[in-house]
Amino acid sequence: MELSNITENEKSFDCDISKVASLAELEEIRLKYLGKKGLIQDIMAKFREVPVEQKREFGQKVNALKNKIETEIENKKQLLLTEQINKEIENTKMFDYSLPVDTKTGSLHPRTIIQKQVVDIFKNMGFVVEDGNEVETEYNNFESVNVPKNHPARDMQDTFWLSNGELLKTQTSAAQNRILRTYGPVCKVIFPGRVFRNEQLDARHENTFFQLEGVVVGKNITVANLIYFEKAMLKALFKKDIEVRLRPGFFPFTEPSYEMDAKCPFCGGKGCHTCGNSGWLELCPCGMIHPNVLKMAGIDPEEYNGFAFGLGFDRLVMIRTNLDDIRYLNSNNLKVMSQFKTKM
Repeated sequence: MELSNITENEKSFDCDISKVASLAELEEIRLKYLGKKGLIQDIMAKFREVPVEQKREFGQKVNALKNKIETEIENKKQLLLTEQINKEIENTKMFDYSLPVDTKTGSLHPRTIIQKQVVDIFKNMGFVVEDGNEVETEYNNFESVNVPKNHPARDMQDTFWLSNGELLKTQTSAAQNRILRTYGPVCKVIFPGRVFRNEQLDARHENTFFQLEGVVVGKNITVANLIYFEKAMLKALFKKDIEVRLRPGFFPFTEPSYEMDAKCPFCGGKGCHTCGNSGWLELCPCGMIHPNVLKMAGIDPEEYNGFAFGLGFDRLVMIRTNLDDIRYLNSNNLKVMSQFKTKM
């Protein structure tokens, strides 16, 4: 293999690339020179035939040629791509952004609409709005809300675990410890977010759904305060007074714990399809914050107390729209979803 052959190949490449007019032709040139069976590989295969005293110079020239070919091919590619984009722009029909918008074409997701309405209601009652993380530590999701390792309450939540030991949060309560540490012993905060459960999907259960958590902490907080805020929220949301009732419940992070039901606003408690003919709608798990949760957040439970509550946005959407299958909310079924624009 002579050094002059390298120069001849360089001249051949210069001639070839000067004639390239398309990306397809450029790819042919790339394969011709840089492919597994290309000229550069062919030259390198004959390296052993080069006399010892010429090997260093030969290797330098081959590498220089290879680098030149790679660089010029990449430059040519960018040039062709730019020309192609410019051509597409020239041939694109201009759109007049000043034209009137067809407001009937799209709308917000019904879950987004209901979340904004609920959040605005609580903001008007003096609540601060915070965000939560979707990926949480085991401590925040469980231990900081009084669910230690091996606690049977963990069996109630089929969890998506990640390989690094963290998890997709199973409840908005995972943000409680951070919120309480941030705002201290006197606060009113809500934190909406998406949660995940390894659920068997059916008309009433999804593996991805949206909740809102709220906490109120201060001195001499009572269950009566909890009922007041929930009734005020429901009245603002449904535009009328809604009767509520408390049933005993169990949540490790509250003591005592309650299930708050709302009298069905559609049948007035007589029984209908929406409430399953019971006259009541399960709406809000709630209760007084457990002293252990306050302690882990650095708050003295002897001096301060408070309550926590949760709301399911998906359930509220189903109530407001008479939707009978929760799976539609995460679907792309526009035929079903578009009808809710007028119902919200």
